[in-house]
Amino acid sequence: MYFGSIGQYAAISQSASVTYENQDNYQKQTYRNRMYIYGANGKLLLTIPIKHLGKGKRQLYRDVRIENDFEWQTLHWRSIETAYRTSPFFEYYEDELIHLFETKKEFLLDFNYECTEVIKDCLQLDLSFFKTSAFQIKPEGVTDFRDFVNAKKEKPYSLESYIQVFSDKYDFIPDLCILDLLFNEGTNALTYLEQQSIFI
Repeated sequence: MYFGSIGQYAAISQSASVTYENQDNYQKQTYRNRMYIYGANGKLLLTIPIKHLGKGKRQLYRDVRIENDFEWQTLHWRSIETAYRTSPFFEYYEDELIHLFETKKEFLLDFNYECTEVIKDCLQLDLSFFKTSAFQIKPEGVTDFRDFVNAKKEKPYSLESYIQVFSDKYDFIPDLCILDLLFNEGTNALTYLEQQSIFI
């Protein structure tokens, strides 16, 4: 996913290893190219524009190209900066993240893996990551969290609240993208993730 939700990273942080789906078809209305942050007016959706093949044509997620005719990276970084500049840990992580928005990317999957690597480093998350080599409808011997990516099928998790930049204005908004937790909780973010009840 594009940075991924707090629920997703809670599941990741509580796992011995993680296998990412690398062989499925791209579907619209998923978190592969979108994320939610906490803006000055509440929940704000940021979407990466992609190149569509045309109506009814399917393509593998790994083949999806980003539409770079739009200045989406500048827009997204400005939105993130505006939302979190006053958060306790924005400046602490700013240099780790800004480069993701300064160079044009061709493939969505590759960009999302770059985002994942940066977040893994920021969280100091030490676990093994794997990628699938073939698609399985019902993989055996693993907990299948692929629905995390589907906006229509996502499950509501009761995540503990923490102080957010605009929570005095709109109250706590749960399960935003991982950046919200990182900028507000900083070095305590991994401890928070490990304490959430995801596998119940």
